[in-house]
Amino acid sequence: MRKSRLNIMILALIVFAVPVTAFAGPAETNAVHTIKEELQTNINIVWTCIAAFLVFFMQAGFAMVEAGFTRAKNAVNILMKNLMDFSVGTLAFFLIGFGLMFGKTNGLFGTTLFALGGVEPGADWNWTFLLFQTVFAATAATIVSGAMAERTKFVGYLAYSFFITLFIYPVFGSWAWGGLLDGGGWLEDLGFLDFAGSTVVHSIGGWLALAGAIVLGPRIGKYGPDGRPKAILGHNLPLAALGVFILWFGWFGFNPGSTTTGDGSIGYIAVTTNLSAAAGAIVAMIVSWIVMKKPDASMALNGALAGLVSITAPCDAVSPMSAIIIGMIGGALVVLSVLFIDRKLKVDDPVGAVSVHGVCGLWGTLSVGLFNMETGLFCGGGLKQLGVQTLGAGAAFVWAFGLGLVLFYAIKATIGLRVTSEEEAKGLDIGEHGMEAYAGFQIFTTT
Repeated sequence: MRKSRLNIMILALIVFAVPVTAFAGPAETNAVHTIKEELQTNINIVWTCIAAFLVFFMQAGFAMVEAGFTRAKNAVNILMKNLMDFSVGTLAFFLIGFGLMFGKTNGLFGTTLFALGGVEPGADWNWTFLLFQTVFAATAATIVSGAMAERTKFVGYLAYSFFITLFIYPVFGSWAWGGLLDGGGWLEDLGFLDFAGSTVVHSIGGWLALAGAIVLGPRIGKYGPDGRPKAILGHNLPLAALGVFILWFGWFGFNPGSTTTGDGSIGYIAVTTNLSAAAGAIVAMIVSWIVMKKPDASMALNGALAGLVSITAPCDAVSPMSAIIIGMIGGALVVLSVLFIDRKLKVDDPVGAVSVHGVCGLWGTLSVGLFNMETGLFCGGGLKQLGVQTLGAGAAFVWAFGLGLVLFYAIKATIGLRVTSEEEAKGLDIGEHGMEAYAGFQIFTTT
């Protein structure tokens, strides 16, 4: 009796272990396959939307970092700029930018221009992809605001945010990422790799920030008669630290979300991202300790961001140990770059945006050619990938910095780019917006 029961149990295990499709006909097999495809598509949509929401929350991080690293009298202006660059950028990218970046012709009348036709109303994935790419475009625009903080006319800021998300960012994006939907670009055809945007998003924003800071000029009192820089301290380092933690959190949508697929690679990319950020923070602290004789908190915070920007391009294709090395180099670079730009180039960048996003974005892009597990130089892949990465990074600099100079000089000559010296001394909160961030608590000075 016991033996027969045991045989029945074994038979049941065998039956239930065999896939249902083994007993199904062609119609049933196709139905199961269709259901699995629909399920995977829905998982991809949900994950990509969640990632987009995380990247959107990075706007709050940028706002907190920039507000904390600048003076109290300009906090409202910082918040308004971060609110408006996302709002303006959303509309500009929806109307024109998305089509320029991902349309089949990569031109003004590309087939995927959402506002001007060409997309099926029921194309669920396309709407999700639009949202995800919109938050990336807004990130590129908001990078610029930090380098131009405390002296830019608000109307001028609105103008350049519009043109960056309408044209400058999408065109370069089409060269590197156009094939992600209907388009195709010459850089991706050459094999250029930038998984989540070290160059496409961060360096483009960083080089535009450099152009804007040069055209705008330094803040009053930044450089003495002898040309030596003077520290203009931010008013709220805890606020800046909160912003960095928000950005670190949002980066778990930025990098893993760029898979746009709900699969096991998400966890791996999150690990490489986190390792690089941690290494960047530690090394930036150490380098600042050596150079400045104290472990500087602002440098350590920017070091975490440097590690994040550096790993953004190679996060899917490097080993965890390589991610740590990439972050370490990014952390050292950001400290040295901030000091070089401030002391040698005499470009006033209040939050270090050019160093964090431009310089470390460049390093992250080049690191693909060194550490990529299949094509990297240090992994036996030769020089080809490094050469392509160098070409792409160079093209980004020429495009963004060149057009940035044209754009900012055009704004300066027309609607104006910089506030008056009186308005700058009083603070942009009162001059541009007629209010204070900390009403009743501020003591205003002329510095």
